[in-house]
Amino acid sequence: MAEPARSTGAATLLLIGAVAAAMFWLGQHSAAEALAATPPAASVVPRAVVARGELAADERNNIDVFKSASPSVVHITTLERAASLFSIDATQVPRGTGTGFMWDDHGHIVTNFHVIQGGNGAAASRFRTTATYSASLVGVFPDRDLAVLRIDAPAAKLKAIAVGQSSNLVVGQKVYAIGNPFGLDQTLTTGIVSALNREIESVTRRPIRGAIQTDAAINPGNSGGPLLDSAGRLIGINTAIYSPSGGSAGIGFAIPVDEVNRIVPRLIRDGRLIRPSLGISAAPPEFNRALGLPAGVAIVEVAPGSTAAEAGLRPFRRSERGVVSGDLITAIDRQPVTTLESMLDQFERRQPGDAVTLQLWRDGAHVELRVRLGQSE
Repeated sequence: MAEPARSTGAATLLLIGAVAAAMFWLGQHSAAEALAATPPAASVVPRAVVARGELAADERNNIDVFKSASPSVVHITTLERAASLFSIDATQVPRGTGTGFMWDDHGHIVTNFHVIQGGNGAAASRFRTTATYSASLVGVFPDRDLAVLRIDAPAAKLKAIAVGQSSNLVVGQKVYAIGNPFGLDQTLTTGIVSALNREIESVTRRPIRGAIQTDAAINPGNSGGPLLDSAGRLIGINTAIYSPSGGSAGIGFAIPVDEVNRIVPRLIRDGRLIRPSLGISAAPPEFNRALGLPAGVAIVEVAPGSTAAEAGLRPFRRSERGVVSGDLITAIDRQPVTTLESMLDQFERRQPGDAVTLQLWRDGAHVELRVRLGQSE
């Protein structure tokens, strides 16, 4: 009875061996087929390059704008003095960076005031190459966040930027920004005019009206750089961003070039913007509300010898019987004046010596008075 069992076991061993041999043969055969299917090393070559063809029209324009405007754009590093604990000497060290652009061929550079603020009047400007030049401060107007520097560089470096207009901008037209975001100078970004006539706040808390809103990427370091139209002309100075995160959120603001073109020549000439004045003191808005007066600038003091005194402007004043009515300025050359801020905006568009027509509310009636503007101190 034991013999059949031994025969069964031998048959099982033979079957297992046959299966193993078959699997080995199949494995070897599959490996040989895979090896045969692998292309020889000589056939592993780079793919053929497909011809690109002409660049699209908008790509060519992007390139043209950058080539035209970028030589006028500079990287500004603000310097400040740092005294050593072990020496009476002081050295100049970097404080911050920003962007500027060549205004003319006399070496004047325009940038934001906040770019050079606190830099002891010293800055270094670098062009597209590694050339760096010391810049001196020419003039500032913090109320509009504008500053002018000057460098003494070879004439070949002084390529003035082309100046355009901002009064005829329309929402949707293409714009370009060139600047120095996060220290990456000569960076080009593109976008559109997202909105017009926005209001932003200057470093002095005075409003800057008429700002251009754009979705071109603007980041820290772009400040003071040019915003350009599709013809490569300056239409604004990139100044501020709305950014909950600190980076670009697609909402940037630029000071319109018409404002820049009005102020910069005066900064170059005088070192500051000398506002014309009337020689008056104005009441706060609460004064109008308390007396039930219409919107306007209530005069509460007229300086002796001022143009306002010569023209016969009357201040509101107190008496034993109460408040004696004076003049309320409601418009200048037919442009409405509702607050002191709006009156200052009107003055900034004029120069000392200019004659203006004041529309006044006097004793319950509207009158006009011709006045020549004086010079503020």
